[in-house]
Amino acid sequence: MTQRIRITDVSPRDGLQAEKAIVATVDKARLVELVQRTGVDEVEVSSFVSPRWVPQLGDAADLFDLIAQGKPDGVCYSALVPNGKGLEAVLAVNHAAREAHGIERLIDKVAVFVAASEGFSLKNTNGTIEEVLKRFEPLIPRAHEHGLMVRGYISCIVRCPFDGDVAPVAVGDVSTALLNLGVDELDLGDTIGAATPETIDPVIMEVIDRLDGRATNDFGDPTLTLHLHDTFGHARDCVQMALELGVRSFDSSAGGLGGCPYASTETTRAPGNISTGVLVDAIRSSGYETAVDDAALFEASEYAAGLIS
Repeated sequence: MTQRIRITDVSPRDGLQAEKAIVATVDKARLVELVQRTGVDEVEVSSFVSPRWVPQLGDAADLFDLIAQGKPDGVCYSALVPNGKGLEAVLAVNHAAREAHGIERLIDKVAVFVAASEGFSLKNTNGTIEEVLKRFEPLIPRAHEHGLMVRGYISCIVRCPFDGDVAPVAVGDVSTALLNLGVDELDLGDTIGAATPETIDPVIMEVIDRLDGRATNDFGDPTLTLHLHDTFGHARDCVQMALELGVRSFDSSAGGLGGCPYASTETTRAPGNISTGVLVDAIRSSGYETAVDDAALFEASEYAAGLIS
């Protein structure tokens, strides 16, 4: 039996967060609807960060309310949270969904984020790596108390736009710290798209070693996920290398939307995520399966591209 690979589509959150022109909440809801029809396993819907820092995602609660009744069985909804205040906003959304729609848990997973480089950590989160990890100590057990899975994003796993190349052991050390805090999933982010198969190999192997045989978590999902940006066209090859090394979960974005705003320069916008279409093709070419329907993915990708055209 061919093994199926897990896919999280991040276009509604990571795909739109850096857009300066505000996308209407109803249009974001339509994007979520189209993306979840494709057959992906998870949709990263939004982020509960301060609208002062990310104005595009200031409507997170309203967006979840719009999509609450259309959530399909078997699809995970996730949201990014930077701190305890963000988690409380998630819990409030879930409470509102129970009260208004009888939905036991609308948001299934929260994601925290930390960098593997000090320069990016200070720029992106206004704190050192140690300080950021400290913020998560009370957050993760509280999320678990409410039945939420917790993803730990690690940014700049190969190269940092401020500090340069990042050593695999640095990624491993942050991975170990997140695992010790209790995260259920490590999500390795090639934030500026610098990875090649040769540079991603030692990073993945370092993190797999830190997992110490924990290929799946208590929720039955892969413990390790890879989040690639396709700056130089190497993302497809990196997917195939990761598959060879045992990675069974990937992030992608319908239409290739996205790009970290803090990784941009004055003259060059940060590159987008690997498109879900490219990811699916790479997975199938490597002999694995996904649950993605090609026609539905085409429709979602066309709609996503239209939101920012």
